[in-house]
Amino acid sequence: MLSGKSISIKNTTLLNSEIDVGIRQRAWVEVDLDAIAENIRQIKGLLSPQTKLMAVVKADAYGHGAVSVAKTVFQAGAEWLAVATLPEGIELREAGIKQPILLLGAIHTAEEVQAIAHWQLQPTLCTPQQALLFSETLNQLNQSLAVQIKIDTGMSRLGTPWQQGLEFFKLVQRLPNLELAGIYSHFATADSRDPTVMRQQHYRYENVINEIRDHWQSDADPQFPLLHIANSAATLADRNLHYDMVRIGLSVYGLYPATHLTSVVTLKPAMQIKARVTQVKTIEAGTGVSYGYQFIAKKQTKIAVIGIGYADGIPRNLSNKIKVLIRGQWVNQIGTITMDQIMLDVSEIPDLQVGEVVTLLGEDGEYSISADDWANTIGTISWEILCGFKHRLPRVNIMNK
Repeated sequence: MLSGKSISIKNTTLLNSEIDVGIRQRAWVEVDLDAIAENIRQIKGLLSPQTKLMAVVKADAYGHGAVSVAKTVFQAGAEWLAVATLPEGIELREAGIKQPILLLGAIHTAEEVQAIAHWQLQPTLCTPQQALLFSETLNQLNQSLAVQIKIDTGMSRLGTPWQQGLEFFKLVQRLPNLELAGIYSHFATADSRDPTVMRQQHYRYENVINEIRDHWQSDADPQFPLLHIANSAATLADRNLHYDMVRIGLSVYGLYPATHLTSVVTLKPAMQIKARVTQVKTIEAGTGVSYGYQFIAKKQTKIAVIGIGYADGIPRNLSNKIKVLIRGQWVNQIGTITMDQIMLDVSEIPDLQVGEVVTLLGEDGEYSISADDWANTIGTISWEILCGFKHRLPRVNIMNK
């Protein structure tokens, strides 16, 4: 079977079927869709009935599988999706997703505008040049399109500078074929314990919105555009930032953007990484393991070779720094992580057999390993860990209902 495809399994005890042999032969990603649904419900519980939830499913839903996640979040109460690129949006439309999809990335060609119009995505406009391109192209198509504008309030990434927000709004409002559906911004430090920068960005956003309200032509369009600025961290940190909609990324997948926000709601990680033992052998004291001999056995050691490596998404600089789980017991990874394989010290696991399952991320017995554990070990963020698992690892969707 092709890697990169998702297989849904409703019975989590299914281990020996023909599907399982093909998909779980070497290594795989398990995605708990029930956990994703519950995470959405938990976050919805923080919101007022008038506030919508946009689930961010860019980067293949942070590695969890965009189509299956999209269907799951809508069933759980989400109203919108967000993606980063045009192909990501098209993939969802081709899968039959009909709900609103915001395209977060910038668009600069007429061909892309035509595709956006065809697939009925909502683009983000960041500059006057973009707005003019969209208006001119849509005029040629004799078609109108709902668009959103992004205000840069301090992220210094995409968006028109907040000082020019009103003028940008006026331009978009008067251009033909553009229907202004949303005005949004993005926080740079919402996950920080120090709210100073976040408050400054919020103040700037509020200023722009108030100026726009003063110039809003309600007789022409009585519906004021949707307002949204809160990412996962801001959503958890301050209800005053929810506005008409919140944009939830990391929290959809069960991880917290900061440790001081863990008490707000109960989230469950949805991703587990598993692989199989491919060989078991015993080496003598003084024997080196893997490239560069970064590990040399100090005594006779039983090792296991596992069929997963950095080409699958395990960062190489985790070498000799992590533990994994076998039969609910901790096991040290030893030697340099290679492209397709890692080695473990399994001296304390009796009668380990080829084909047994190793948990690299996730739960096994009373213990668990999270993306945060790996991220903290190598000084990165959990977002990067989740997005790093390549699509030669099949995605297996787990549903208990």
